[in-house]
Amino acid sequence: MSSRTALASACGVLAAALGTGAAHLVAAVVSPPASPVLAVGSQVIDATPTPIKEWAVSTFGTADKPVLIGSVTLVTLLLAALSGALHPRSRITSTGLLVLLTGLAGAAAVLRPSADNLAWLPALVAAVVGVLALEALVGRLILPEGTHGRPDQPGRRRVVALGGTGVAALALGGAGQVLVTRSRPPTLTLPTAADPLPPLAKGVDLGKAGISPFVTPNKDFYRIDTALLAPRVDPGDWSLTIDGDVPDGFTIDIDELLALPMVERDITLNCVSNEVGGPYIGTARWLGVPTRELLARAGLDTDPGDPDLQVLSTSTDGMTISTPLSALLDDRDALVAVGMNGTPLPREHGFPARLVTPGLYGFVGATKWLTRMTVTRYDAESAYWTDRDWATDGRVHTQARIDTPRALRRIPPGRTVIGGVAWAQRRGIERVEVRIDDGEWQRATLGLEADVDLWRQWFLPWDATPGRHDLTVRATDGTGEVQTREQAPPFPSGATGWHSIAVTVTD
Repeated sequence: MSSRTALASACGVLAAALGTGAAHLVAAVVSPPASPVLAVGSQVIDATPTPIKEWAVSTFGTADKPVLIGSVTLVTLLLAALSGALHPRSRITSTGLLVLLTGLAGAAAVLRPSADNLAWLPALVAAVVGVLALEALVGRLILPEGTHGRPDQPGRRRVVALGGTGVAALALGGAGQVLVTRSRPPTLTLPTAADPLPPLAKGVDLGKAGISPFVTPNKDFYRIDTALLAPRVDPGDWSLTIDGDVPDGFTIDIDELLALPMVERDITLNCVSNEVGGPYIGTARWLGVPTRELLARAGLDTDPGDPDLQVLSTSTDGMTISTPLSALLDDRDALVAVGMNGTPLPREHGFPARLVTPGLYGFVGATKWLTRMTVTRYDAESAYWTDRDWATDGRVHTQARIDTPRALRRIPPGRTVIGGVAWAQRRGIERVEVRIDDGEWQRATLGLEADVDLWRQWFLPWDATPGRHDLTVRATDGTGEVQTREQAPPFPSGATGWHSIAVTVTD
């Protein structure tokens, strides 16, 4: 690559960066999800085959979104570099490529289910700023081939022009990010629960070092969803509609929802993407209105009758999730929740309202940023994950996990503790057993059972001897069924198998 081509490519990259930075700033004001990189990234998520999504979650965990944004940015910059390299030879081709890139971003933003009337504006800003910047940079720094007379601009001026453009791009993008992330979040004043829960009984949390705390702090609660940017919902503009195959559909605003009798429930939620022994599970005390009461207001009784009936719930960002109607009408106390561990829902966890359904994985029962619940049939409408071949029956499997010691750690010999958590929502945990190497199964001590919809802590004292050891755990649920040994991946209905780790005990 000649120095002229390299310089032209750099002009293309910086022009695209400046356009993207300006677009991000505009998007922060008019429509944050319409920021070009976010809009394209969201479309990529929707178009990505399920096996690749599962690979991304298992490989990158909660960093999957930054990795995706970085990948989209890298591809954009490579195409922008090509646009710059083409400019000295063909301004039309170069400009056309840049306009095509921004046009695709605009289309991605406009086609989002939650797109508003100004979703097109950030892409237009990116196109105008990017094209003008590219013209200015190439025109100032590079002479057309075959031109004689004064040489290309000296190195110092090149550095000033390129560096200034880069700084401007960072400043614009940074200002937009500040507006997106640091603007004062909306909040709610939570009502007092009409049916409050007492504090958890002593003995529910065993207090053993290394075992996950029984109640998961909000900041540590797992987050797995498709939203690159958590929706920022103004409670004053929010409403919940219950419609579909109901006699008396209705819509309520946030004040009406908060005025209804609220209940507190301790519920463990987990994600279907969780590998055996994975981290995507947590327990919180939720405040909300039982879904059966809302559905009763719409004219439904407590017997759904037809097992093919579902509630298709919709998020403010357009995500749809299907939940068996029976799970929202029975005695499990599924909630439209507004509070989490004594505070309004954090933005990342569904503010101002979300669905919480005990016993079901989140992909069929935990819609965040909830705005609509439509009673319908599975064969009439399908949800986001159903369209991607995930199971409609999202019942949580019986699982046990070793939290301590950590896998592949080196630990000293002598008395130590093997411990962790086990769960089988709607059935409860009756027994947890641990096997060391190929020895006999040993029964672990369980923490008190707070409720069948909650996990239980467990531990087993161990006299660790020097050498490498394999530790395996299995649980038995409240029906007497032992956790299956059969290994299965998360897709399509949740991972199964025994959790096993290796540790080394030092001499």
